[in-house]
Amino acid sequence: MSTYEVVRKAISNRQIVVATYKGHLREMCPHVIGKKNGRTQALFYQFGGTSSSGAIIPGSPENWRCIPIDDLINVSVKDGHWRTADNHSRAQTCVDEIDLEVAL
Repeated sequence: MSTYEVVRKAISNRQIVVATYKGHLREMCPHVIGKKNGRTQALFYQFGGTSSSGAIIPGSPENWRCIPIDDLINVSVKDGHWRTADNHSRAQTCVDEIDLEVAL
């Protein structure tokens, strides 16, 4: 299964994605997957691990991450408490051509 398919399935099942991106191990809940400018990307809510953007504060509206699918490595999926933030209803700009978006 490709990384794209793994993340897409995680959206469908409201599962947690654990992956490394830019050298940081991240625990994230995927919300949207598709393409922007022909590149496959996903919008994640990161709740654990580390980030080059600074500390991960639980529940923070600043934990949104737009990540190119091809840049994720060591990707796995697990069951657990699926997370989002109060500002999820704000229009996202990560993906122009939405393939799948989580139903809230």
